[in-house]
Amino acid sequence: MFEGLKGKLAGVKSRLGGVIIENAEEIETPVEVTPPIEAPAAVSPPTEPADAAPDEAPSSSPADAAPGPSVPEPEKRTLSGFFRRSKAGQPDEPAPAEPPAPEPALPVTDVEGAQKTGIFTKLKVLVTERELILKEDDVREVLDELEIVLLESDVALPVTEEIIDHVRRDLVGRHRKFRESPDEIVTETLRDALLEVLGAGFDLPGYIRGHERPVRILFTGVNGTGKTTTVAKVGAYLKREGFSVVIAAGDTFRAGAIEQIDIHAERLGIRVIQHKQGGDPSAVIYDAVEYAQAHGLDVVLADTAGRFHNKQNLMNQLGKIRRVMKPDLVFYVDEAIAGNDAVIRAEEFDKTVGADGIVLTKADMDPKGGAAISIAHTIGKPLVFLGTGQGYDDLQPFTPAGMVADLLGTAEA
Repeated sequence: MFEGLKGKLAGVKSRLGGVIIENAEEIETPVEVTPPIEAPAAVSPPTEPADAAPDEAPSSSPADAAPGPSVPEPEKRTLSGFFRRSKAGQPDEPAPAEPPAPEPALPVTDVEGAQKTGIFTKLKVLVTERELILKEDDVREVLDELEIVLLESDVALPVTEEIIDHVRRDLVGRHRKFRESPDEIVTETLRDALLEVLGAGFDLPGYIRGHERPVRILFTGVNGTGKTTTVAKVGAYLKREGFSVVIAAGDTFRAGAIEQIDIHAERLGIRVIQHKQGGDPSAVIYDAVEYAQAHGLDVVLADTAGRFHNKQNLMNQLGKIRRVMKPDLVFYVDEAIAGNDAVIRAEEFDKTVGADGIVLTKADMDPKGGAAISIAHTIGKPLVFLGTGQGYDDLQPFTPAGMVADLLGTAEA
C-alpha cells in the first residue's frame, strides 16, 4: 500500500541526510576515562635480626598458668676468664652491653588500597565527535520539498503543516551530538512526526472483552464506499477472534442491500436479522439487539443505508437509529482513494452523528495514503481498519506504528 508516498519519502530522507552530513561539525570533547589498574610488585616483609632480643613474655602468677608439660630450663653457660663472676666480697662483673636496636622496617605496600585508589583515578582525553548544528536556511529547501510531497499525496494541509513543524523543531537550532548515521536521524525524526499526527490506534477485541455484552456497533458512511461488505469483513474478523456475532440488515433503503448482506452472512455462518425492504431500519436494529441479548451473543453489527452528509432527511433518520440502538461504537466507513474528500466527509458525519472510529476501504488501491494519515488527526478519532482487498480476510487492523514502519521502510518499533 501507499507505494507512491513511500518512494517520495525515501527521496526526501536521502536529501535531508545529505544536508546533515554537509552541516555536521567535528568537535573535540573532553571525556574522563579510567586507566587500567596494574598490580604493584610484591614486597617481602623485613626479616628480624637474629640477635635481636626476644620480646618479654607478660608475667603471670603460677595459679593463672595453664597446666601443661614442663619445659626444661636452658642450661646455664659458664663464663670464663675476664667475664667470670668475682668471688664473694668482690664487685660484680660488668653487665654485657645491650644488642644494637634493629633497623626500622620498610613499610609494606598496601596492594588492596592501591587498587581501590586506581579505580577512582580518571584521566581526561579528547575524543573527536560529530555535532549537528542546523539552521533554518540549511533545511528550508528540503522541508519545502517534503511539504509538496505530502500535499500531492492528499495529506490535509493542517496535518502537513504539523508534520513540517515537528521536523523543523527536531532538527533546527539544536546542538546534537550523534554517533548514528544521518539516515537514522532523519528516519527517527520523520517517524516521530508521523506518529504524532496519527495518534493512537484502537484495539477492538480488547474493547469488546472489557465491555458489557452485547457490544453494539453502528456502521455509517457514504453511498458506494463498501460499507455493507465491510460489515461482513468485520464479522468474519470478530469470529476469528472468538466472538459470537449477529448482523442487523439496517439498510432497508437500497435495492438489493438486504440480499447482499444475507449472502455474506450465510457464507460466514453468521445470523442476520432482517425486515422487508423499505421498512424502518430502527426496528430491524432493535430486534437484532434483542436477539443478541436473548442468546447471549457478544456483538451486534448494524448496517445502515449510505447517505451524504448534506441530505438532511437521511441524517435525521440516522439520528433516530442512534437513539433506538444506543450504540457503544459508531464506525464511519469511507474510501482511502477519496483522499481529502474522505477527511471532509468524516468531519461532517462526526459533527452530525458522531463517530468513534474510522474504517477506510480500498486502501490497496491507494498509492497516496493521504487519507489514512490525515483522517484520524483531523477528527480526533482513531483509524480502526484498512480494507485491503475483496476477500473476507482482507481487513487489516490499523496500527500507527505499523503504517509508519511501512512508509519509512523500517522495522515496526
